[in-house]
Amino acid sequence: MKVTANNFIPAAKVALMDQDMRSSVLSATMTAFDKRSKMMYEAGHQHGEAVRSQAAQAKRRALRRLPELLEQAEANLVANGAHVLWALTAEDANRHVMEIALRHQARTVVKSKSMISEEIELNQVLEDDGIEVLETDLGEYILQLNQEPPSHIVTPIIHKSEEDVRELFVRELGMPPTGDSRTMAMLSRQVLRPKFLLGEMGITGGNFIIAETGTLCIVTNEGNGRMVTTLPPVHVALVGIEKIVETLEDFATLTQVLSRSATGQAMTVYTHMYNGPRRAGEEDGPEHMYVILVDNGRSDIYATEYAEVLTCIRCGACMNACPVYRSTGGHAYGWVYPGPIGAVLTPLLKGLENAKPLPHASSLCGACKEVCPVDIDLPKMLLDLRHDLYVRGEVEGSLRLGLKLWAIANRSPGLFEMGGRLARVFLGLIPPDRVPGPLSGWTKYRSLPSFADQPFRRQWRQRRGSQ
Repeated sequence: MKVTANNFIPAAKVALMDQDMRSSVLSATMTAFDKRSKMMYEAGHQHGEAVRSQAAQAKRRALRRLPELLEQAEANLVANGAHVLWALTAEDANRHVMEIALRHQARTVVKSKSMISEEIELNQVLEDDGIEVLETDLGEYILQLNQEPPSHIVTPIIHKSEEDVRELFVRELGMPPTGDSRTMAMLSRQVLRPKFLLGEMGITGGNFIIAETGTLCIVTNEGNGRMVTTLPPVHVALVGIEKIVETLEDFATLTQVLSRSATGQAMTVYTHMYNGPRRAGEEDGPEHMYVILVDNGRSDIYATEYAEVLTCIRCGACMNACPVYRSTGGHAYGWVYPGPIGAVLTPLLKGLENAKPLPHASSLCGACKEVCPVDIDLPKMLLDLRHDLYVRGEVEGSLRLGLKLWAIANRSPGLFEMGGRLARVFLGLIPPDRVPGPLSGWTKYRSLPSFADQPFRRQWRQRRGSQ
């Protein structure tokens, strides 16, 4: 997927005009937000926060030991009969997949949902070589029919209404018009089921890899993940190197907060744990299993002060809580990862110069940190990225001048107090919703708050004087 994050502002303006999309996104994100809150704290707020803290510690412990855990995971995966390949770049990962397809003469591929395959543009690479690729997650299948990218990392068609899907099925699948969602789901099943049986290679992502056992873990709600990994003779799993966890106990904690944060469930319908390909005497499972450990910029992040972002478990809770994402949807962010996590990941993975507006695509309300199941401090990272933009000279001259003047005023108590007095006088002369000059962008959408009649400093002096 081409990076268009620098077009965030015009794309967001277009999205804000799409009332149907905004209604779909707002309804879905608010529902997901409420379900997460109820399930995460069903045993009480203290218990929920304790589990969240435990999950955060598990991911940070794994991150500190990432190099050795990767080696341990590789050794145990190989011992379990899997082939382990390493991919430094997206090109390396795609080359590995193509070589596996060639080795096993696979010309039809069925895929379970995988954000990292979106990240490396795998489908396009396979299709360019004449390999048929079918997305089997219902949301991803709908997007494939419509030739568009996902707009949410958990709920890819969050921006679409039931009417949108019906019209697409009528157009692309010849479905008689119907308002029954069950009928539409059954039609999808009728189309997908034969493809599972004919697929020569199955491709998945991976939510976790347990280093101590060499176990690949995948969570799904539709069952397509199990079909993709057991029916084709070859299973290929593309997994980011940050998905390693130390122990089975850590996985047990993390899979709880993942399902609660992502979909508001105690557990997803299917929790898969794979310990290699089919063994002698077993009746199902692939004959060959390949795990491709993908770096694609993650090691570069690991060496920076932003390394904590690698603890993300891709639950999407930050998107469901974010007022900006709720208003613009995911496509405006211009790459695979939208929302607050995308506003941090895209600049780090694709270059800050290619995503300059994204660190500013936040109100800094802190909701993303409050709901993050592993407590990533996304607001601080967004501020740090803004600082990086300033240091690199990637901000407009007027903004640089304004920041310098603001810094000078805030370092001087006298100037700060004088500025407050002038602002009160100035705002008393004009309507609060029609401020001219550089502040007009703010008042185009909202009114400026009024200043207190008695500023805090004056109240403090009066209080101390009376004592």
